[in-house]
Amino acid sequence: MIVARFSPARYAVPSFVRPTSGRLALAWCAAAALGPSAALVAQEDRGLGSTPSARVTLATTPPTIDGNLREPIWSGAPALEGFVQRVPRDGLPARERTELRVLFDESNIYVGAWLFDSRPEEIVEGEAIRDYDLGDSDAVVLIFDTFDDQQNAFVFGTNPAGIEYDGQVANSGSGGGFFFGGGGGGQGRRAQGGAGGGFNLNWDASWAVATTRDGNGWYAEFRIPFSSLRYGDGDDQTWGFNAVRRVRRLNEESFWSPVPREFNQYRLSFAGTLTGIDPPTRRLIRATPYLLGRAVRDYQAGDAEFSYPGDVGVDAKVQITQGLTLDATYNTDFAQVEVDDVQTNLTRFSLFFPEKRPFFLENAGFFRLGGGGAELFFSRRIGISSDGPVPILGGGRLSGRAGGLNLGLLHIATDEVAGGPPRNQYSAVRVARELPSRSRIGGAFFRRGSNLAHDWNRTYAIDGQLGVGESFTVSSFASRTETPDPETGQVRAGDLFDVSGGYTSRAARATAQFRQVDSDFNPELGFLPRDGYRYLQVFGMYYIRPERWGIREIRPHSSYFRYADVDTGFIETSRWHVDAHIEWENGMELHPAFNLVAEGLERPFAITDSITVPAGTYSGWEMALVWWTDASAPLSFNGGINAGNFLSGSRLNPYGAFTLRRGSNLSLGLRIDYNRVNLEEGDFDATLYGLRLAYFVTPRIYVQSLTQYQSQAEAWSTNVRLGWLDDAGSGLFVVYNHANTYGLAEGDVPLNRAFTIKYSRIFDVGW
Repeated sequence: MIVARFSPARYAVPSFVRPTSGRLALAWCAAAALGPSAALVAQEDRGLGSTPSARVTLATTPPTIDGNLREPIWSGAPALEGFVQRVPRDGLPARERTELRVLFDESNIYVGAWLFDSRPEEIVEGEAIRDYDLGDSDAVVLIFDTFDDQQNAFVFGTNPAGIEYDGQVANSGSGGGFFFGGGGGGQGRRAQGGAGGGFNLNWDASWAVATTRDGNGWYAEFRIPFSSLRYGDGDDQTWGFNAVRRVRRLNEESFWSPVPREFNQYRLSFAGTLTGIDPPTRRLIRATPYLLGRAVRDYQAGDAEFSYPGDVGVDAKVQITQGLTLDATYNTDFAQVEVDDVQTNLTRFSLFFPEKRPFFLENAGFFRLGGGGAELFFSRRIGISSDGPVPILGGGRLSGRAGGLNLGLLHIATDEVAGGPPRNQYSAVRVARELPSRSRIGGAFFRRGSNLAHDWNRTYAIDGQLGVGESFTVSSFASRTETPDPETGQVRAGDLFDVSGGYTSRAARATAQFRQVDSDFNPELGFLPRDGYRYLQVFGMYYIRPERWGIREIRPHSSYFRYADVDTGFIETSRWHVDAHIEWENGMELHPAFNLVAEGLERPFAITDSITVPAGTYSGWEMALVWWTDASAPLSFNGGINAGNFLSGSRLNPYGAFTLRRGSNLSLGLRIDYNRVNLEEGDFDATLYGLRLAYFVTPRIYVQSLTQYQSQAEAWSTNVRLGWLDDAGSGLFVVYNHANTYGLAEGDVPLNRAFTIKYSRIFDVGW
């Protein structure tokens, strides 16, 4: 039997949201008297009062995953209810009722969600494509902290269209904190997200979900195999657990186990618990072979006609223990992976592009060390060169939990490319121990070596984080690299040191960071857009919640960062930023900002083939305005404008993306990024166009196309993908790629064309 005990401290209403009308006050008093749910029990105090707990019910007969939730087994399980708002009015009961029930059997965890809605005709379905942004639709999200360590978790969610949304949480969702000026400027910060930070959205697991709707709301039914999770040994386990309900028309987010407004769903220290789980101890052995056929012609390489290569390969997964998994790959191929969004680069530094290749995504957080422009391990260094893909011969990864440690071991071998990189071997070792209160300590070793003499690179690192209460976090990492001279073999060493601190409360947020990078620091398996610098950054933000004029929140803030040459102290880049984010109830935001910017060039900078900016220091003011509308609307806009001083002259940079949706099955997006640059040395334009078209037949069958034009390269490209998905991102893929130059003197010239058909399927060899 499940009992309840209500903690007034946990559900106390902040003064600014206390009801003023008698009816609302009466409703609140009734909710407080009854308690949030008959399925809640007091658990340990984690800083916000007692957290809810529920005992999971053993299913004698597995439910059919059809979204109907009518089977008697569901009604026999206790309800997890009493959801509490995080936004817009933290601490108040959710405005729409939500019930969850959790079952398990020898193979799966089952979750049924009753998502009642008083205005079901206004439910926002969202797009019917895997991993669609659930913030733009109604949604339910489940978070399983299977080791109950308050740091790592598996995430499964869906929207009314019935999509599969999954990911992995590492380090309580912490992704390196605030970091400004990472080398790519504003363009880099607008890059699409990937697997970086503390949440890995691109991780895909094998599971199933189905949804239905009626006049009372919508319903979701999940089946999550134990084989898709990692957990400790033993019977009758306790897992951390939380569930999030989003009602998009209200722009409301509510939790089963309440989370303070200043944190998000990945702050696992506020999760509740599920008890009585008895997972199996069997070992999974899974193979995913693929077959591939291709018609390809590389005009740049001088191909006189199309060639028709074929290929086969396989990925394998072996569960060594319940928490430790060995992944192996042979003749790895990533033909089905979505292409990158093109970016405009007006700086002298490299741009960051996220990892999207499936093999490198699982447990990516285990290998992560660094951040904010100094990633010590960046898997896109493996199998990709400046000239394009590099064949991956094979390799393996051992990752998971063992002996109370997070463990990651990786080794990959790549083939040589004619006129390009030689054969290389890449190795990565990462060990970390997580401690209470979001604290951890760890170390890492990364190595690249080729078949050439004096051609290797090593990176050593240690890191740590200390959480003080829920509000303060201090983190630091230090690293050394070793690289031999290719002629003499003499080893050059370089060091990096970084320390940062952050404070977060309901009313304010602040961070400070210091980093020093030697000129010889060279992490060849990492991402370092600039070297030889000393970096300082401070940031402060205050939250105002007026609750009038339709405004939800105003966030005035200011920040300052500075890069200085580590040897001379010369200021390379600095920016003082003053801004105020204004957020309306429907999710629309306006960000008016002013920047005092400075850019120091120690040597001339060739910004185009014909324009070179002399060495010197260039400073001035820049105005910025960012605006986006309700992203859940049929027509939405996200963009802005930057205008002001730029190097020896000025820059005008309007940019934006329009998105048109028709139901959950059709979407069209148009992206424009225009730069008009006027310098003393000359003028030029840099323009990007991107057109996305997508039709989703079902959440597992889709056609997508992306056409992009970049004036800097004077080239356009098209990528068309048809996907018919099976489990965990496997299935049938048909891909067409085409690239042309445009606007050159010789006219429209093809660069490459490729047509690819790939089929992969998962086979459970043992379990």
